[in-house]
Parts: sequence; structure tokens; C-alpha cells
Amino acid sequence: MKLAALQLSTLPMSEAKLDYYFRICENKGVELILLSEYALNSFFKELEQMPILMIKEQTNHKIQALKSLSKKYNLVVIAPIVLVRGKKLIKSTAKFTPKSVHYYNQQFLINFKHWNEEKFFDNKIEPYKSPIFTLNKIRFTIISGFEAHFDAIWQEAMRKNVDVVLMPTSSTFDSLTRWQELLKMRAFLNSMYILRANRVGNYSDKSTSWKFYGHSKLVNPYGEIDISLGDKEEILLCDIDKNQVLDAKKLWGWKKDLSKRGMI
Repeated sequence: MKLAALQLSTLPMSEAKLDYYFRICENKGVELILLSEYALNSFFKELEQMPILMIKEQTNHKIQALKSLSKKYNLVVIAPIVLVRGKKLIKSTAKFTPKSVHYYNQQFLINFKHWNEEKFFDNKIEPYKSPIFTLNKIRFTIISGFEAHFDAIWQEAMRKNVDVVLMPTSSTFDSLTRWQELLKMRAFLNSMYILRANRVGNYSDKSTSWKFYGHSKLVNPYGEIDISLGDKEEILLCDIDKNQVLDAKKLWGWKKDLSKRGMI
């Protein structure tokens, strides 16, 4: 199965750029596209300063564009988006298909002093539920960048027999090496592919310069990086082979050993 990751900064209101990339994906036989975080909406620090009506306009326009493009090119699209529900803002990820749209609200939000999404958004804090869907007999889940730090989420993905983790991120500062090692370790110990789409571009405030470094990548179930992008806007095209997932699970047996002890 062919997948793609779009490594982007915030898109303009025009759908021309997405149309260009989606056309490439159609020509290459891609079936699913993952967008990086804060591609449909402005970056979080900009959202903090924006009127809610402007955020709503931005969101609604992008939803209509992706509904149209998904149908036009017969593609499944996974894209982080900010939903506006009355006066509440929800950090979510949309799954667009040619026939429907589903939303998976993020369940763990970053809560650092300099970047406090948990305080800004109105997502509910409740028991974690893994967002699972199947496409061509391959099981996918969505894990955001912040959620990737929690062992329990990966245990749930292993329990649910996930083959591919789709991970939209907006990683910045000096975290490139740490993230690379984290993804390799998670893919290996869980016998899963991880497809990460990381943001590019820059944001500056009075005290800090935020550079989003890209390096979107596909990590295979053996913890090896199959393909990685650079630090500019790009598209990553890759192949997923479920047999490789099954072979890795059989070879290492991590889930079997945990199951025998009632740990998953």
C-alpha cells in the first residue's frame, strides 16, 4: 500500500497547493495522505492571538477544500484541524474519505509554560480511547507528537494490533535527534510502522524563535528509517508492507511475552 506525508507550514486559503500535491499522489497510486500539524490552521502561538471567528473561517474553508479534494482524487486524508464548537476550540484530527469525514479529538495536549495547548483548547480529559481504522486490511491509529511520549498509548496500540501509526507533529527547537531515536525505539519495540509528518516554517515572538525542522520520515517495524525528508516543504512517498509487520512480530515476540504475563 502506498502512503504519503506532506511536510508543510500553514497553507494559504487557496487550495491550489493541496491540489498540486494530491495530483502527484493520484499519479503515484497513493491511497492515504498524512498532513503535518498546524498545516490547515495557523500555528498555536498565532491562534492564541486570533479572533475565534477568524479561526472558524479558516477551519471551515479547509474542511470544504479537503472534502472536495478527497473525492476528486479518491484519497483518504488524515489532517490535524482546530474545530470550533460555539465558543469552544477543539484540537482534533480529521479523516477525510471520498464519502465521509470523521474527527478524532486529541486526548493528551502539551501543557508546558511556553506552549500550553491543554489550557487553550477545550478538549475533554477522559479515559484514553485509541482512534483505530482499517484500510485495505491494514490497521492504522493516530498518535500526536505529544501523545508519543506516553507508554500506555503504545501498549494500547499493540493491544489493538495496529500495523501503522500516523503521527502528525510540529516539533521544533533542538529536538531532532531525540525525536529520531524516539521513533526508532517505538517502532521497534511495538513492531509497527510509524509515518511522521512534521511541520516546517518559522514563528517568532518577542522572546523566542520557533523553527520547525521537518525531517518527516517512515520508520519500519525493525526500528530502521526507510526514508526521511529534509527541512523544507516536501512530499514523502512510501510503501507499507503488512508482511513486514507480521515478520517483525514473529521474530521478536514482544506482544507474546507481555500477553503471557497479563500485561496487555
